[in-house]
Amino acid sequence: MNGPHRITCIVNCGAGSNRAAEETARLRAIFAQNNLEVELVEAEGPEVTAAAVRAVKSGSTLVVAVGGDGTLNAVANVLVGTEVALGVVPLGTFNHFAKDMKIPLDAETAIATLATGEITRIDVGEVNGRIFLNNSSLGLYPWLVRQREKLQQAGASKWRAFASALLSLADYYPRLYVRLKTAERHERRRETSFVFIGNNQYEVSGARLGERQMVNRGELWVCRAPRAGQLKLLLLGLQALLGFKPRELETMASGELWIETKSKRARVSTDGEVSVFDSPLHYISRPQALKVMVPAGCAVPTATSG
Repeated sequence: MNGPHRITCIVNCGAGSNRAAEETARLRAIFAQNNLEVELVEAEGPEVTAAAVRAVKSGSTLVVAVGGDGTLNAVANVLVGTEVALGVVPLGTFNHFAKDMKIPLDAETAIATLATGEITRIDVGEVNGRIFLNNSSLGLYPWLVRQREKLQQAGASKWRAFASALLSLADYYPRLYVRLKTAERHERRRETSFVFIGNNQYEVSGARLGERQMVNRGELWVCRAPRAGQLKLLLLGLQALLGFKPRELETMASGELWIETKSKRARVSTDGEVSVFDSPLHYISRPQALKVMVPAGCAVPTATSG
């Protein structure tokens, strides 16, 4: 670890485990085993952001987020642009950010990394003032999340609700019309199934499907799919898994772009969390705006565009 840190650890009580007190006690013991003095804070929902704000104001130099990508996003939105570093103990369902940053996925090893790791700087994306570490999207994914949440509120489990939402595509699927313009003045008007905006480029085929090799090119990577039914979307996914980049996917990179929808308000996901934003959506890349603790030897190298 780059010198001594004043550490606050924010445990999202709503992520992963319903046994909050037991989980916090386990984490406290692991920190002690690694000779790390921390202030442990339990939080849930909007309390996560408030806890991060208090941590920065109190003089913490490392704020550790314990939870999934949504928890990391909430903490990172507070830390971005400051000299306070983000630490990660992944306890979510997918943990995309931890995987891309080579952070161990078990709590014991991830906390050990906080004691032996190093600080690096990475890019973040931003849409209408809200940052994202991984990606943002319009269309298919926000619609599926909304359907899943409705089913969960009716009593279905998370995975059963998501499966039912997928099946509902056969009966109904929303149309999305967008006008997309980049800083380079490239403009496109399209009907689409979804628009995906990555914080730097994602792999869309092969063994590294859904992963990023770089997080510091200062780019937003845009992927637009054609409007298609459930079967066509499944075929596109199968092509990608077999190692072929689907020809129908339109991709581009830019440091800044605007997306206008026909509706004045648009449902947009940021790191898996869905919110409603005013249209047009203004996306920018913020190069090296966030400090992150990563395992020793995994610091992000300086990149040049080209």
